Amino acid sequence: MLDLPQLDWIPTLAQKTRMTFENIAELKSNIGAEFSSTGWFEVTQDLVHQFADATKDHQWIHTDPERAAKETPFGGPIAHGFYSLSLIPMFMETMLHVSSARMGINYGMNKVRFPHHVPVGSQLKCTGKILSVEDNPSGGVKLIVLATVLIRDVTKPACVAELISLLFE
Repeated sequence: MLDLPQLDWIPTLAQKTRMTFENIAELKSNIGAEFSSTGWFEVTQDLVHQFADATKDHQWIHTDPERAAKETPFGGPIAHGFYSLSLIPMFMETMLHVSSARMGINYGMNKVRFPHHVPVGSQLKCTGKILSVEDNPSGGVKLIVLATVLIRDVTKPACVAELISLLFE
């Protein structure tokens, strides 16, 4: 498990910017709604190492700062593309809440892209938009949110993906 000491900003930010819906019916009536962006989250070398340990992906471009500084056009190590993708559920916690939901499950992703690399030391934040809310045959609803992970001072996003979640009341 990743040690994310910087997560103490989630409750404070969520209270200020999170879209809250009383129930799934209210969520369904807000298709197309866009969320406020989250706060910034710093990508540290320590977190990149922890991600490499968790995934067993120890490519030097991510884990060897000296070599990455010498041998890449990025000037140093970059985070794994899937690292930025893996942050989306954390960011979603600060963007969306359905009060009546007793359970939510990360169900998958559609159309995942990594338009720009993420240098270690970068700050990331996320925006989102409700694309659809459909009844699920096994109960609950399937929620699809377009999530975009942005990099401070970079025009291209780090990651763009459609997050699929199942919500149950």
